[in-house]
Amino acid sequence: MMTTSEFLQQIIQYPEKLNSLVCEAKECAFQHGNITRINETPTSSEAVTYLPFTLFPSPMPKAIILQALAVQTHFNILVDKISQDPDFLEEALAGTIQVDDFTANLFDIYKQIQQEGLTQSIAVGLNRIDYMVDHREDGPSPLKQVEINTIAAGGLYVSDCLPVVHRHILRSAGLLEESKYVQDRNNSPGMCAALAKGWELYGQQKAVILFLVESHAQINKLNHRVMEKNLWDRNIPVIRRKFEDVYRRGSLHDDRRFFIDGQEVAVVYYRYGYMPNNYTEESWDARLMMERSLAVKCPDIGTHLAGTKKVQQVLARPGVLERFFPDQPQVVEQIRATFVGLYTLDMGPEGDKTVEMALAAPERFVLKPQREGGGNNIYGSAISEVLQRLKDSPERMAYILMDKIQPFIVKNILLKRSAPLQISDCVSELGVLGAYVRNAKDMVMNTCVGHLLRTKSSEHSDGGVTAGVSVLDSPLLI
Repeated sequence: MMTTSEFLQQIIQYPEKLNSLVCEAKECAFQHGNITRINETPTSSEAVTYLPFTLFPSPMPKAIILQALAVQTHFNILVDKISQDPDFLEEALAGTIQVDDFTANLFDIYKQIQQEGLTQSIAVGLNRIDYMVDHREDGPSPLKQVEINTIAAGGLYVSDCLPVVHRHILRSAGLLEESKYVQDRNNSPGMCAALAKGWELYGQQKAVILFLVESHAQINKLNHRVMEKNLWDRNIPVIRRKFEDVYRRGSLHDDRRFFIDGQEVAVVYYRYGYMPNNYTEESWDARLMMERSLAVKCPDIGTHLAGTKKVQQVLARPGVLERFFPDQPQVVEQIRATFVGLYTLDMGPEGDKTVEMALAAPERFVLKPQREGGGNNIYGSAISEVLQRLKDSPERMAYILMDKIQPFIVKNILLKRSAPLQISDCVSELGVLGAYVRNAKDMVMNTCVGHLLRTKSSEHSDGGVTAGVSVLDSPLLI
């Protein structure tokens, strides 16, 4: 039985056959809904293209995927518990908020909400935990966590489209047996179900779900539309607004109900607001208004903070997970098994030791700021440059240090608009999606929705699909 790698090595020698197969893949992708706006006209749907994807699905051990799926509901509970623990968040982020203005602004809102008293006891969380398989020559290759995403976890619908495309291409290439090992995915309805539950618990049928979206280039708007349609099909009205719209036309009534353009908002779903450049002074005022309101937030400000890199690092300390799962050693073991080494850069002896360790062997680590969206991490000699400059400065507390995962290398062709066709050495990142809804102290929904896969050339250290580095993929179960 020929593997996809062997097939690629053969077909690359026949450009006409390869071009024909690639054309078929792109057309199939369009046919099944892999459509996005183009960078040249990001506000128009008159000209569209496909979101980049792999020609073939990439091999992924089935046992690894099952492990990641099995631990997701525990991560959901962990994130939710962290969001409700102001003492933990204040202690964990104490150094970070001294030197990172963005995290400090988020934390200021969190503190104000805590002091005023929570208006809304319903919480909706849509999380994505990202992993890689850490390749080891001397033993089993374990699943290791890259990061926790608690805001604007993306890639849902288009990743749902890909399995049928990949199965078709495998069959067209004559790889019939391999096509049986690509499973369907249906992530969007599961994530929408949590938003719908939050809306239902809010209890006002005429209230809307507000998608908080970017101000200018809305490249991913067509993907969002799928989620919107899913909610409309449930008879739940959806509107799209920007921070500036909320600031100018939003208001709170005396009972803290939130209105915009005369419509009451039941749920605010943040598709934007995870990067410093997403905010102006008006945006921060709008964010505070929404957080103070009775509307259900996805995520609320505490959940947003729970996804910071600093919290991820603190969770890896001995005894910290037990704080949240005091009588569940098996849960602690399942979560901790996914951790890599994570190290503080706080001022003091422990942080000094981290600096020395990173400077001695920078190739072994990743330096991470408190940022989302891809393309922010620091690698190799750049780590030395940053830490040499900051080693005696409190500014180093804006970062954490993480062991660098050594993922499997696989062969594939990355289909990107206007990019040359070539076989690349690729690495993949598995994202597992979770959804939960809590009403006061009761967890009324807690599910592992599914998974998605993103792949990039191994020459790139960092960067997601939105950043233009990674492409969408499907696991070929092995």
